[in-house]
Amino acid sequence: MLNSFKKILILAPHTDDGEFGCGGTIARLVQEGYEVFYCAFSACEQSVLPQFPKDILITEVRQATEALGIKPENLILFKYNVRTFNYHRQSILDDLIMLKRDINPDLIMTPSIHDIHQDHSTITNEALRAFKFNSILSYELPWNNLNFTTSTFVFLEEGHLQKKIEALSKYQSQAHRSYANEEFIRALARTRGVQVNTRYAEVFEIIRWVLP
Repeated sequence: MLNSFKKILILAPHTDDGEFGCGGTIARLVQEGYEVFYCAFSACEQSVLPQFPKDILITEVRQATEALGIKPENLILFKYNVRTFNYHRQSILDDLIMLKRDINPDLIMTPSIHDIHQDHSTITNEALRAFKFNSILSYELPWNNLNFTTSTFVFLEEGHLQKKIEALSKYQSQAHRSYANEEFIRALARTRGVQVNTRYAEVFEIIRWVLP
């Protein structure tokens, strides 16, 4: 799919963002032999519903990324408090520069630059600084995207979509979200597929595309 790339880094401001935005693509990349790394910056302990353990999302992201086929050692978790990222821009940039040095990824996937969630926009803006010489795609989170340019599509097979659904099912603490259900996930993938004459797809916005 991406012959000039070998290592792909998924940036998830919060656990589950990467699965929602590009879980099917991750499943396809892993299946095709790419080395996929997943970095989440917050387990959102401050906003977990009271019936769940505060650290439940750490358990859930491990299960979800395993379901997608990501190696356990390729999951990186930071401990920033939810909705405070804008106060920690320099520390986040330092972490991203460390990831660039340690992983040296060929492609980065991050939320849209038009994402209205303050944590999401912080991660993407700092990623632009840390990875300004790399290819960067932003993934779609429709409930947060003020605007989104559907410029790059990834074809998905049923198996890839099923992996995404399976991964997201691990997030029982997030099941109350209006978008956290198979009906919505399939509908969005079908909509994007129709746009490019295939069954299912995920869509990305090109931030930067570098072909060495």
